[in-house]
Amino acid sequence: MKAMMKKLGMQVEPIEDVESIVIKTPKGNWVFGPVEVTAMTMQGATTYQIVGTPKFEEAVVEIPAEDIAMVAEQAQVPVEKANEALVATKGDIAEAILKLSSP
Repeated sequence: MKAMMKKLGMQVEPIEDVESIVIKTPKGNWVFGPVEVTAMTMQGATTYQIVGTPKFEEAVVEIPAEDIAMVAEQAQVPVEKANEALVATKGDIAEAILKLSSP
């Protein structure tokens, strides 16, 4: 097999001591760990194979203090409640105000 791969100009090598791989997306991160990674080079292009079990971690929304203050003022609620609503709505100010203003 190795001879055939070499004849085709294919090189395969494991990448040692990889602790984790993170794939970042707007909705969150896919974290692979522990993981095995193999690099395969063929015709000048390198591809990577990841073997492991992924875990999805949702993105944490950072809410600016100004947004929290605005929602608290508009909905006439304490800052803590405004922050909770903004986290629940992933930072959507209008939706947070509506949520807090609805009975």
